[in-house]
Amino acid sequence: MVAPSGVAHYMIGMAWIVPVVVVIATVLAMELVAWSSHKYVMHGFGWAWHRDHHEPHDNVLEKNDLYALVGAAMSISMFVWGSPLVLGDAAWIPATWIGIGILVYGIIYTLVHDGLVHQRYFRWVPKRGYAKRLVQAHKLHHATIGKEGGVSFGFVFARDPAKLKAELKRQREAGIAVVRDSVGY
Repeated sequence: MVAPSGVAHYMIGMAWIVPVVVVIATVLAMELVAWSSHKYVMHGFGWAWHRDHHEPHDNVLEKNDLYALVGAAMSISMFVWGSPLVLGDAAWIPATWIGIGILVYGIIYTLVHDGLVHQRYFRWVPKRGYAKRLVQAHKLHHATIGKEGGVSFGFVFARDPAKLKAELKRQREAGIAVVRDSVGY
């Protein structure tokens, strides 16, 4: 067997870069997908599934959890599309890396949103840093009553809570959103 040399050796050694870049790009893109689907689907025509997430309850599960199944279906679809075992020569290998990126985003979402923010799996209230900012931003998202208006529709990247409060105040004064009294300005 002849050992690869020159460009061939370099290409074999760098073969991991494209999949890693695709996975990272997919994770970042999923925050945009999550933001837009949260704002326009969950707070739009999909409010029937999302409403119970904005209302107090003692249930272990919410209708809103059905959206996790949508995300899982997206990831599984990419794994199928990228699998030569399933599609043979018609498989598109990069779809596998996209599926991994969607899966990684789903894990991050579950830990950050369901775990840290809503404390469904563990109890820890951050006192400082970005984790505190994430919690504050999402609590401000829940400051509105109903599906209209609102702030902070993303799940991983959070704007400055002071700016979010100012936006909520503007929405309330403009009659766009009904804001809970507990927010305080």
